[in-house]
Amino acid sequence: MNTALTTRPALLADLPELALLFDAYRQFYEQASDVPAAQAFLQARMTQAESVIYVAQVGGVGPVLGFVQLYPTWCSVEMACTAMLYDLFVSPDARRGGVGKALMQAAREAAAHLGAVRLDLSTAHTNTRAQALYESLGWRLDETFRYYTLRV
Repeated sequence: MNTALTTRPALLADLPELALLFDAYRQFYEQASDVPAAQAFLQARMTQAESVIYVAQVGGVGPVLGFVQLYPTWCSVEMACTAMLYDLFVSPDARRGGVGKALMQAAREAAAHLGAVRLDLSTAHTNTRAQALYESLGWRLDETFRYYTLRV
């Protein structure tokens, strides 16, 4: 990938491109494609300041190559702000070019800017390529706690 790879906060003007990437991300997790709903979801998160989204581009122009989305939250045990890195996606044609690494670094900086003491994420057990990236950047697999979910 070109050394002029840059990351920046997503803008509302990015929504059409960002929604396509977000839709592809959701399809990776076996959800039905729905670009209009993806765009509406992202727009709501952005306009209500409920998440932090960064995008990657070459030189800050051209197509959006990928995105990362964080949700600020709180940890009662640490009595501190934490951030959940919920979404990371790189366009298939931009993979293996440092885009994911650049977005992960942007996520770390964004979490620090939020005052978060920790950045958390979860991923599919089968997503070994992403796991290799996370571990190469110093992330550690939590072997203390189990993660549960309940549909309501």
